[in-house]
Amino acid sequence: MVLAADGPHYPTVNEFLPDEILFQGTPFALNRIILIRLVATVVLLLVLGITAKRAKLVPGRWQGAVEWVLEFVRDNIVYQVMGELRGKRYVPMVTTVFLTILVFNLCGIIPGMNMAATATITMPLLFALWCFCQYWIAGIREKGLGAFLKEELFPKGVPGPIYVLLAPIQLLELLIIRPLSLTIRLFANMLSGHITVAVCFAATQWFFIEMHNLAFAPFGVLTFAAGFAMTCFEILVAALQAFIFAILTTAYINLSYPELED
Repeated sequence: MVLAADGPHYPTVNEFLPDEILFQGTPFALNRIILIRLVATVVLLLVLGITAKRAKLVPGRWQGAVEWVLEFVRDNIVYQVMGELRGKRYVPMVTTVFLTILVFNLCGIIPGMNMAATATITMPLLFALWCFCQYWIAGIREKGLGAFLKEELFPKGVPGPIYVLLAPIQLLELLIIRPLSLTIRLFANMLSGHITVAVCFAATQWFFIEMHNLAFAPFGVLTFAAGFAMTCFEILVAALQAFIFAILTTAYINLSYPELED
């Protein structure tokens, strides 16, 4: 009863920085969230590898579903934004980004994992840096370093004196703001979603088990229903965030190319 009076144990941000559980004190130390990433990566590679190995000319349901996802990324993200001519180069990259983020996000609602592998800032930041490395590479390859920086820092149609303020802002946006916007959008959505679901089920356990009072059972039913609804919503958010990250990655890279002439 004393424990019940203290209220349920709600999750904190510290739970996303768990202690090392393997190879402690070495450069190869692993904690829970790194293990989740490793397991999710192995599962994704096995699924794609086995599907490719057993692919048939007339696909079955499973092969058809996998091919639909791959074609969705190619046609509705890459080609839709960049066009087929430019987009062919980036289909493998954007497909990798989309599938990896999707699977990592879904780890948050898989029993036994219960934590999105993108719920710490490291992994979203890594994907964002990959995106902007490709952005710079494409811009330099297509325009040359000088022309690329000139176009980015000194956009046309702006009065000369304004460049004194605009150029540093443009450089800040290019190096920091855009990568951070990609990073924080993904990281914050998955972190907040996990905490919301965990709070609902922590309250459910408290009302049903720790209170030792059936009068609080209706509140437990409500929090359980809320937790179930939020879990379903997290599936939608996981897919939506993977889609948004992939399409923004494609859009940013496309911005580094010169505009096509009519």
